Amino acid sequence: MHKDKITSLFDQQAASYDRQWSRLAPINSTLHLLSDAVLSGLPSTVHMLCVGSGTGAEILHFAQKFPQWRFTAVEPSSAMLEVFGTKAEEAGILTRCTLHAGYLDSLPTEVTFDAATALLVSQFILDRDLRSAFFRNIASRLGPQGILISSDLAGDLREMECQNLLEVWFQLMTGNGIDPEGVRKMREAYTRDVAVLPPQDVRDIIIHGGFPAPVRFFQAGMIHAWFAKRG
Repeated sequence: MHKDKITSLFDQQAASYDRQWSRLAPINSTLHLLSDAVLSGLPSTVHMLCVGSGTGAEILHFAQKFPQWRFTAVEPSSAMLEVFGTKAEEAGILTRCTLHAGYLDSLPTEVTFDAATALLVSQFILDRDLRSAFFRNIASRLGPQGILISSDLAGDLREMECQNLLEVWFQLMTGNGIDPEGVRKMREAYTRDVAVLPPQDVRDIIIHGGFPAPVRFFQAGMIHAWFAKRG
C-alpha cells in the first residue's frame, strides 16, 4: 500500500480506532504479556523504538511494566500520534516519550535503541525487498543484542486450512461491529493492500533484513509474532 494512502487511512480512523478494535484487546494483552517475557532480560534503562506506534497500546503497557524505560514512537499518522500523546500525558509517561510524526526513514540515526517493536506494520509493505529493507532499517538502529518484536497477519492463503482460519477471523471482525460489506472489503484488502504471506516467508523476510533466524512466539487467529536478537 502506498505511504500516502496508509497515512490517510489511519488519519481517518484515529478518533475511533481504539473503540473499533476493542474486541481484539485480549489478543493484544496476551501478545504484550509474552513480549514482557521476551524483553525481561534487558537492563532497567532501555530505550525502545516503536515503529508504527499507532495510538500507543504497547508503549502504555511497557511503560507501566518497566517504569524506567524510555520510548520513541514513530507514526506516520499525525492524528494517531496525537491520540497517543493525549493518552501518554494522562498516564503520566509523556516525559519518557519522544513522538516522531513520519516514517522510520525520516527518524534521525544518531540514537541507538535497545529494543524495537513493529506490531502489524510490515504487512503493509507489499514488495518483499522493501519489506526486508524495512527490517534492515530497524536492525541498523539497534545496539548489540538489541531485540526486535514484530507481528503481522500471516498465513498461506492458497491452503484450505488458512482459508478456514480466515473465515473464523472474519467472524471475529464481524462481531466487532463490521458489517458484511466491510468484511467483503477486508477480504479484498487481504489480497490487494496487505501482504498476508505464509509465516515461513515472513520469517525469511526478517532474516534478509539483517536479523538471525527469528523465533515465532505467538499466534492468535491470523496474527503471528516473532522475536529476534541482533548479533
